[in-house]
Amino acid sequence: MPWTSNSIFEARRDFVMLAQSPNSNMRGLCRRFNISPNTGYQTLERYRAEGEKGLQDRSRAPHRRPLRSSKVTELAVLSVRADHPTWGGRKIASHLQLFGAATVPAPSTITAILIRNGRLKTSPEQSAHIWLLAMLHKDINAEELPRAIIGHPDLQALLERLKSGRLGDRQRAIAVLGNRSGRQIGSICSAFNLSRQTYRRYVRLFDEGGAAALFAPRISPLRKFDQERVKKAAFSLLHQPPSNFGINRTTWKMGDLSRIMKKTGEPACEDVIRKIVKQAGYRWRKARVVLTSNDSEFSEKLHHIQSILSGLKADEAFFSIDEFGPFAIKAQPGRALVGPNEQRLVPQWQPSKGYLILTAAVELSSNQITHFYSTKKNTDEMIRMMQVLVAQYGDRQKLYLSWDAASWHVSKKLFEHIDGHNFTVGSKGPTVETAPLPARAQFLNVIESIFSGMSRAVIQNSDYKSVDDAKTAIDQYFTERNGHFRDHPRRAGAKVWGKEPGPTKFSEFNNCKDPRFR
Repeated sequence: MPWTSNSIFEARRDFVMLAQSPNSNMRGLCRRFNISPNTGYQTLERYRAEGEKGLQDRSRAPHRRPLRSSKVTELAVLSVRADHPTWGGRKIASHLQLFGAATVPAPSTITAILIRNGRLKTSPEQSAHIWLLAMLHKDINAEELPRAIIGHPDLQALLERLKSGRLGDRQRAIAVLGNRSGRQIGSICSAFNLSRQTYRRYVRLFDEGGAAALFAPRISPLRKFDQERVKKAAFSLLHQPPSNFGINRTTWKMGDLSRIMKKTGEPACEDVIRKIVKQAGYRWRKARVVLTSNDSEFSEKLHHIQSILSGLKADEAFFSIDEFGPFAIKAQPGRALVGPNEQRLVPQWQPSKGYLILTAAVELSSNQITHFYSTKKNTDEMIRMMQVLVAQYGDRQKLYLSWDAASWHVSKKLFEHIDGHNFTVGSKGPTVETAPLPARAQFLNVIESIFSGMSRAVIQNSDYKSVDDAKTAIDQYFTERNGHFRDHPRRAGAKVWGKEPGPTKFSEFNNCKDPRFR
């Protein structure tokens, strides 16, 4: 490998230390340090002769310069220059040739002799170029800065852009510093390859707004996507269907927009149209399908439920009732935390270990769940739920039962049973009144949100061995949930432990039902 130490000197010192050790292999060391044997022996000899000084880099300048002008020739040139201080290389060469000098150097050689001996001043362009190199490659001291810029609040910003900015920013900083140093405009523009108009604009921007205005991105006033007539032409097309222009599409494509704009006399490329649309805040979005109700009595039913909830008394209870299922007891998919390069797989076809239908009701004021398991979804199960609630809430005066418009929720048999119960009970127990939801408005049913939270907690990602195991998990979930809200009373309306995807709040704008289980 090549020298691997911090510097060439340290690598050479390591080499000679190893080379002088007993039983050292010179050629093996040379291969290790990636040098030739000749270089290795030469380095070792120099160290033995001069010590560590011999390991330093030596000058590569030639020992003699046979083509360099002789001292006699240089003295002749300098003597002519002393007699004629304004003469340059050409006139001095002609003078030496006229007076029969033995050796007459070329005019460029004479110019080099004069510069080497300090007899020729550099041109303004050369001076500006030298100053430019010094500003770019040296650490600038306060003494080297022009007095007109010292103490300026934006001096540090100029120096930072000068050292580490982009090429355009460095040119701006150089132009301002050159102007403040009093250098000629022509020499600065020539050395920095700037036009006089650009130079004056940089100075004017710095004088008016400081570094912020000088380094601000320049916005062209000729950008097409900023022109109002182009914007109006683009949006006039966007607000019309493509079929108006003979295009067999329901939505616009950028290529079609550009083509039609060209035909209408306002040509614009696809990038220009895309920027116009984006600046106006328009986005290509897919329409979202939402749940709606087609019940002609939607408003009346909704108002009736809201009036009950707003005036619900302490001796009354309002229940949201529905069924969950039937669902098969088998390996269920769902979101799970997996390791890298892992993929959880659930067979599409697998034998079922049974099925469950869960019938449940939530009391909105206390947020308590009452549930049991059914074998079917029918009127008898709704009657059974009513009897369970009447027995559980026997201290209340009235129970309101709210459910969706399923056929077994609005059957004649169910209403006859409710009327018979109310007639029999009288004032000795809770009477029952129904508050049905509008048709196709299951998104108003608060129990749906609780079902979604329960499914996410104990159904998804499950693989229960039997129906009894699934029932045990569901029972425990509702027991813990009821206990939580007994200890922390709160009406049904907030997210339950963050597990339910939507707030369990009765609102026509709230879609409580998880779209994966609708």
